[in-house]
Amino acid sequence: MFSYADRLIWLEDLTSLITPGYSMCAHHAGRLIPPLGWTLTDRRTVTPLFAPLEVA
Repeated sequence: MFSYADRLIWLEDLTSLITPGYSMCAHHAGRLIPPLGWTLTDRRTVTPLFAPLEVA
């Protein structure tokens, strides 16, 4: 979700969206970088589907 007037971006779980927004996969949402001067708030409760890979 975006608030252009307040220069805010926030990410929410897809199931918690009350107002229209943009759907993003977890990979792209996690890589989202706000424009300079904007604030990004991540409100998602993401549960990883797989364990992270450990590289020896």
